Amino acid sequence: MSVSESVRGRAVVVQPGEGPSYWQPVPANGHADPALYPARTGFDGLSMGFQSVAPGGRIREHSHGEQVELQICFRGGGRVMVDGAEHRLVPGTACFLGYDVKHEIINEGPDDLVMLWIVSPPGLENFFEAIGRPREAGAPAPAPFERPLDVVDIERRLGMNDTVR
Repeated sequence: MSVSESVRGRAVVVQPGEGPSYWQPVPANGHADPALYPARTGFDGLSMGFQSVAPGGRIREHSHGEQVELQICFRGGGRVMVDGAEHRLVPGTACFLGYDVKHEIINEGPDDLVMLWIVSPPGLENFFEAIGRPREAGAPAPAPFERPLDVVDIERRLGMNDTVR
């Protein structure tokens, strides 16, 4: 069956809080909420979700060797570093990040910075699960916790490059 045949006539609608959610370790200190991914949609071409970065938190510099990523600032503010160039993040800021483009997100505001992400091919959802802790919607944030000791190995296995422990 072709890709187009596998998704023709298929629709999936996910409401907030209906999907998995994972607390994320330092330095992000927020949570990731994959919403649309192959196991849920039956389509293996992309995945999508939200990531909340706590005030003062950041998503470490990294790149994706085999994935294209789209990021849209949904709520909050800060900055995104793209291959060393600094750009403001405000609601509505959109980023296209091709293969091997280094990027880092920094929350400089007093509230959570919420980013919508889309990656193709999928896999970012697996990273969030591998390094995070399960989260129930509305639960209070845990005390900050460290990344797994093998985080760089996890990143490489799931297609992320240019990171350090």
